[in-house]
Amino acid sequence: MHQRGRLALAIGTVATLTTGLLAFNPPPAAAAVAKHYDDFNGDGYRDIAYRNTYTGISGPDGWSGGAVTITYGSARGLNTSRTQVIHQDSPGVPGAGEEDDMFGESLAGADLNKDGYADLVVGNPMEHVGDVQYQGSVTVVWGSASGLAGGTAITPKSNAKGHFGRDLATGDFTGDGSPDVAVIGGGDAWLYRGGFTKSGTTGSVSEIDKAGVGWSSSGLAAGKVDGDGKADLVVLGVQASGTDYNVRAWFLKGTFTGLSSGASKTLAAGQDEDGLNAAVADFDKDGYGDIAVGEPDESNGKGAVNLWYGASSGPSSTRSAKLTQDTAGVSGTPENYDDFAYDVSAADSNGDGYADLAVGVPNEDVNGRQDQGGVHLFRGGSGGLSGSRSSWIPQSVTGSSAAYESFGHGLRLRDFNADGKADLAVAAASSGRVLPGSSTGPTVTGSYELPESGGAFLD
Repeated sequence: MHQRGRLALAIGTVATLTTGLLAFNPPPAAAAVAKHYDDFNGDGYRDIAYRNTYTGISGPDGWSGGAVTITYGSARGLNTSRTQVIHQDSPGVPGAGEEDDMFGESLAGADLNKDGYADLVVGNPMEHVGDVQYQGSVTVVWGSASGLAGGTAITPKSNAKGHFGRDLATGDFTGDGSPDVAVIGGGDAWLYRGGFTKSGTTGSVSEIDKAGVGWSSSGLAAGKVDGDGKADLVVLGVQASGTDYNVRAWFLKGTFTGLSSGASKTLAAGQDEDGLNAAVADFDKDGYGDIAVGEPDESNGKGAVNLWYGASSGPSSTRSAKLTQDTAGVSGTPENYDDFAYDVSAADSNGDGYADLAVGVPNEDVNGRQDQGGVHLFRGGSGGLSGSRSSWIPQSVTGSSAAYESFGHGLRLRDFNADGKADLAVAAASSGRVLPGSSTGPTVTGSYELPESGGAFLD
């Protein structure tokens, strides 16, 4: 794609992280930010953003190259009569949509300009810019009292030009009150320091790379692991050693002066997996965030979730676990290409104070119907997650038993009606469904369909 009138964010100096500390200049005094990173209109209710069902083809209003649907929250849950569609042909959004773009392939949210409204960060890793094919792009769409409007492009550094925006994560990694944005591009992670402004300024940019060890980054997750109040970052990727490949997770601790390189963990030895995803939440209510990494490609697509429990120093060196469909108490049987853990999402769905984990299995065959899909819910509790506290949510909760629906290929577990119990949004091939939280977890009672849902929910 040719670059049309992009507003580049002004960027400071670039630093490279190997095993040390990302250091930054002190920021200006922080202002109040939106309570929720996904409350785009500032009304106190979480909203949801997801890839539009027409992504990859032309939209009904003439746009192409992908779009994001936003459905706004309310006291009754997501208000399906109040939706918005954002694409690169929307007023004020940089660029222009083309058929081979994937605007909305990755999504994140944060109040980047600290005006009390969360902003939407949109990745388009397939975008062509000038003569650079698949350079990729990242756009900030700004929140307001009336919803999302207008946007500003984040400019990639030269080494990040290659599927820039493949994945995104946001968090206040330094505790300075200004949310930051982490982006995958060019096989590495990049940290864009806040605060951001609509006029195009931001803090410095740092490359996050394990230099000289054959590391390639593919996924990101942010959350508070060590209990110090600052967000931490988990980078997912593959590390090459000769002709061998190992799937690994890399923890970076948030500090007042930047991100500090921490422990790494091998999740799958001798494998080169794609589709890694993760969530950070406190599953055992000990005050430390636990890292759940979804590996849908493991064991010929049988899939797995690797749990890396948190501690005061970061992820524990001794406490970890693994969940599969072969775990005792878990419904179903692991089969090749089920893609268990194609997506994961975590929050407290029953209000007991323990975070729960939703795990999508979109290619599960059910009653002879191929790729019908479903979701496993692992409820948190003393000791963390286990198969004994798991339940199966089949595609039939939508009222359909059709094959090839891939129910569970996108998940979002969040409290949309502010009742203290997270609701479960689930994407399927041709629809999306929201199951309200209850004292027993997500329930079919009161469930409703999401309009124009194509998956890839906001992280």
